[in-house]
Amino acid sequence: MNDNIDIKLQSWLERRYSDLLEEFKDDKFRMPNAIELFKRKYKHNRDEVSAILSELRRAGRLKAKLDPDDNRRRIYQMVSKEKIITEQLSLTGKVLTRSELENLLKKAADLIRTRVDYKFILVLLFLKRISDKWQDEYKKAYDKAIRDGLKEADAQKEAQSEIYHDFDMPEEYLWDNMRKDVAKLPEQFSKSLKIFAEKNPELKDVLDNVDFILFASSRENAEILRQLVELFSKKSLHNVSPDILGDAYEWILRYFAPTKAKEGEVYTPREVIKLLVEILKPEPKESIYDPASASNGMLIISYDYVKNIYNKEEANKLFLYGQEVNHKTLALGRMNLYIHDMRNAQLSRGDTLLHPKFKRSDGSGVKKFDIVIANPPWNQDGYDEETLKKGEFWKQRFNYGFTTKQSADWAWIQHMLASADDENGRVGIVIDNGSLFRSGREGKIRTSILEEDLIECIILLPEKLFYNTGAPGALIILKKNKEDHKKNKVLFINASKEYEKHPDVRKLNILSERNIVKIVATYNNFKNSDGFSRIVSLSEIKENSYNLNVTLYVYPEEVIEEIDINKEWEELHNIEKEISKIEEKIEGYLKEIK
Repeated sequence: MNDNIDIKLQSWLERRYSDLLEEFKDDKFRMPNAIELFKRKYKHNRDEVSAILSELRRAGRLKAKLDPDDNRRRIYQMVSKEKIITEQLSLTGKVLTRSELENLLKKAADLIRTRVDYKFILVLLFLKRISDKWQDEYKKAYDKAIRDGLKEADAQKEAQSEIYHDFDMPEEYLWDNMRKDVAKLPEQFSKSLKIFAEKNPELKDVLDNVDFILFASSRENAEILRQLVELFSKKSLHNVSPDILGDAYEWILRYFAPTKAKEGEVYTPREVIKLLVEILKPEPKESIYDPASASNGMLIISYDYVKNIYNKEEANKLFLYGQEVNHKTLALGRMNLYIHDMRNAQLSRGDTLLHPKFKRSDGSGVKKFDIVIANPPWNQDGYDEETLKKGEFWKQRFNYGFTTKQSADWAWIQHMLASADDENGRVGIVIDNGSLFRSGREGKIRTSILEEDLIECIILLPEKLFYNTGAPGALIILKKNKEDHKKNKVLFINASKEYEKHPDVRKLNILSERNIVKIVATYNNFKNSDGFSRIVSLSEIKENSYNLNVTLYVYPEEVIEEIDINKEWEELHNIEKEISKIEEKIEGYLKEIK
């Protein structure tokens, strides 16, 4: 059964699901069959159909396997609602469902509110997961040893061997053993973090950032810790799929994003990353690099994209790299990868603009990647010419010019370009909209990059997507080698109206799946669309002083509302009658007072 099965779908996707069920029932079908159906009913193109099938697979409504006659293609088969409900009911009480886990986390969030750093929830979730998983691994290894004829003591010793476990964990520091003495919870958890880090060096950065003793130094926090531990103890996490557990981890990040944004933490909405990844289209065996990796959302969604299109085995063939300057944020990113069961990523700590950690094998420059993707800090200050020249490989990385001290946006873009493979390199960056048209040093850098024909597409995003600013961001897509029909041209997409209201945060907007499908399809087709997209020649951009402000080239068409004059006049007349009646009543009241 697919752990991601979701009975509720967005209405537009539900209709497509019903269409496929009605058309194919239990029969197997291929992509061309689906394209023919949706082209006939909705005039969808291949990219839109591919996105629909991908979403239905993610929701557990569609199964796919490789075509035995052609391994580059897939055979699909629908999953009925009845089967989904039956399977979910059969599993009730056996595994922790997505909704149950989310409810648990909501209770944990209610416990800490803003009084305590939310990172304690993440660490407890992480510890509970690896502890429960260790016990499950132990039980399986022990049972096998007994079946193989080992005596009980020997079977116990065998089952503790590192070869059966993801992490080396002394039994005394397993979750249930640590919570036996409530009075010693802070000491026990602090000791466990230290021991885990010593025995598992890869966890050092993850576990060095939390001090339970300091946390529980106040009576109030000690009680919060006790309640959190008891809350997590109610559920076993050993058999929760990485997808569900990963979504839970992301839920915590998203839930606290509005609060942490006020403190300067940046959380990139996952639908923005999804849009960027679907444009860049990572493939198995490609290398992907995020130079401002934070919680690793870019790498995780890239991995999921390949897993959904191909399978997990192919996703594990990706080469993932990330660099992050903040020690605590790097630790959160590592935990996020572990929770998602992703082990094929290399992370490093450091200031990317000054000390890039991923270098060529001969040390002659920065390492090259197939895809470079990031949402770096917008308008980051402190990286002027004098500072950047103190960095490694500055001549190679900043050869288009130096940024001002007020904004490093185009320094980030240059570093990402320098890190992209010379043959197949694709770059996608989430950036402040102002970087598209500011003049001065930024304008000169922008001009040079445009003249080398490296910018393929500019996408203006809707406002109020981001937790730390209401300003509309933008996506810049750059390529080292454009296709012939895209050379000396830039596609501008004005997606400022492509949004829905955020379901949880009143002042925010979100990109829906429908919005993403529309934007990606427009990018893939590289075509003009009135009020939405336009292909602009470099000569025209030059005439506009290399200004890349999207609204300069494409502006959403205003929908003119047709007015029924007779109806409007009648409503106005009725309003005047109501006002007249109210005035008569007021005059009557005034006469009574006199």
